[in-house]
Amino acid sequence: MADKNFKINLTDNIKTVEDIFSGDSILRKRKFTFCSLSACLFYFDGMVNVELINESIIKPLVKSKAEINKQKAAKQVAERLLFASEIKMTSNINEAVSAALYGDTLLLIENSHTAIVINTKGWRTRGISEPENERVLQGPREGFDEAAMFNVAMLRRRLQTPDFCAKVIRLGRKTNTYVFVCYIKGLVNEETLRILKYRLSKIDIDSVLDSNYITEQITDHKASLFKSVGATERPDIVAARLLEGRIALVVDSTPVVITLPYLFSENFQSDEDYYINYKLATFGRLLRIICFFLATTVSAVYLALATFHFQFLPPAFAITVSSARMGVPFPSALECIILTLIFEVLRETGIRMPQSVGHALSIVGGLVVGQAAVEAKIVSAPMLIAVAFSGICGLMVPRLKTAVFYLRFIMIFAAALFGLYGILCVFAVTVISVLKMESFGVDATLSLNNPTCQTLKDVFVRAPWTKMITRPLIQKRNVIRKTK
Repeated sequence: MADKNFKINLTDNIKTVEDIFSGDSILRKRKFTFCSLSACLFYFDGMVNVELINESIIKPLVKSKAEINKQKAAKQVAERLLFASEIKMTSNINEAVSAALYGDTLLLIENSHTAIVINTKGWRTRGISEPENERVLQGPREGFDEAAMFNVAMLRRRLQTPDFCAKVIRLGRKTNTYVFVCYIKGLVNEETLRILKYRLSKIDIDSVLDSNYITEQITDHKASLFKSVGATERPDIVAARLLEGRIALVVDSTPVVITLPYLFSENFQSDEDYYINYKLATFGRLLRIICFFLATTVSAVYLALATFHFQFLPPAFAITVSSARMGVPFPSALECIILTLIFEVLRETGIRMPQSVGHALSIVGGLVVGQAAVEAKIVSAPMLIAVAFSGICGLMVPRLKTAVFYLRFIMIFAAALFGLYGILCVFAVTVISVLKMESFGVDATLSLNNPTCQTLKDVFVRAPWTKMITRPLIQKRNVIRKTK
């Protein structure tokens, strides 16, 4: 729709709005007269607070006996008669229509080419609740909602400083989705902010229905197994990231907020690491790092030892493995691949099914089917144990789910072809790719470039708050967050 302005004639303006929304059944129109002037309200049912419209717009106008200058009717009504908290005036039809689509009410008055846009937003929301996939034992229980305005307000409540900025942009030719770029002045890396704005300006898509629509288009390494953009549903996590000099993208219609730059060490951090004792948090973080390596290598290492390097196994264990393999119809490599695929199927099915059914399915699949397969000599018990242990370790690092899934299979194929040498080569390539990763101009392994006690205080361990003097070195200014 080309940019056009309203006309002086009220009838023409009403027809213009009705023609724009001719196929929309929830558009509501209310004609009335006040102070010898004809007027018309437009709003969308279900997106506005009807009581607010009645009490703050219609009632004061209809009961008013003020003298209104017809040439300045819109300005005088906005300044003297309306009780609404936020009022804008525009003569641009596109601007007025966009406001109405987001829950505002349009007031058109005769002999005026200016529409009054009144804030009457009142749509229903899911309400504040703890995110299902980011539950903590100790710490805040709040999670983001689908309404971006409320999500920004939750951040504002935690960051009560005038340096907090929330700049709005619109993305999606059809959805025209609100996206808030949030950061803290004085802490944000200006170069990172410039790169982000450039990448957002290059997005040309008809719809943005979720934050992942944006994530996949602004990420640095689109083919990488590891993330370079973070995502969370917890306002406390986003607030903490902003205080470290990072940027958050709050997208309307989704509770998932994007955070960037994203450091590789964040993959091993838990949401409650900073709400529990640092000794326990450090143990948990080290355990997650170990589990990541076990999740990607246990199945492959067992396959390599059982296929190429049998001499490395202790004699008693080698005899056990050999006897367990007797009667199994599949080669070890195919057996490992099949079991890994079955585990992934059971895991995904358990997630997608209703909670009660998912638990029952996991128990049946893990115990009954697994035991029956071993007894029927379809698979060997040691291989089943190795695959199951690898899968359980993978559940410890949910932020690396994609990387674990693909690396596990790559390691298995490498082990089936080249044994332990193949595993070492894949491991070396993975380490090199991680060390080369960047996120919006920031090295993803920033803390390892110049390792000191301060730069490593929140990487492999979680140091006590008394020792966390500086912020992550994402930017070079204002790095001190605590006096010694």
